[in-house]
Amino acid sequence: MADQAPYQETTTPIPGKSKIFGRFDICGFIFKILQLVLSFLAFVLEEIVTTCNACAYLYFFEFVSCTAFLFTLLLIVLLATKLHSKVGITQWDLVDFAYTLGIGLLFLLASGLFLNPSNNNGSDVETASGILGIIASLVFLANAAYLIKTKRTDILTCLGAKGQQPQTQPQSAEREKLNGQP
Repeated sequence: MADQAPYQETTTPIPGKSKIFGRFDICGFIFKILQLVLSFLAFVLEEIVTTCNACAYLYFFEFVSCTAFLFTLLLIVLLATKLHSKVGITQWDLVDFAYTLGIGLLFLLASGLFLNPSNNNGSDVETASGILGIIASLVFLANAAYLIKTKRTDILTCLGAKGQQPQTQPQSAEREKLNGQP
């Protein structure tokens, strides 16, 4: 009897619900770090390019890689800390999915256009930058697939809630007429 504590633990953790970094589980956090590093490397390699044939494709790739890096960094800071609760957005799963899918598709488009031999000089730096862009886009798209697999119900609920009108209860007939009216 002396060995037992007078009080027992009243709460038990729910298995599978622990988050390592804010709203991220370990796989989601690894995806975001990979996206951050790959988009940064693609951006840095693109900045090393000194000449271009069709500069519009280079600038588009620069825009997409820089946007991917900065927005992924912002998303990591918001979702890995408690700052996401102060922003006023409640549907973070939908924001994360839409951003990840959108940037993945844009990165794939920008990388494909940039790697086209008629759009660049064919230097090793351009090729490496474009290949990193494709790898980054594949990581973004894999993360989008992972989000669909793990958070499908949350994402679909958010999408369904936007298109539906609020459900109202049907009004029942009055039981008593007001002011003695028939």
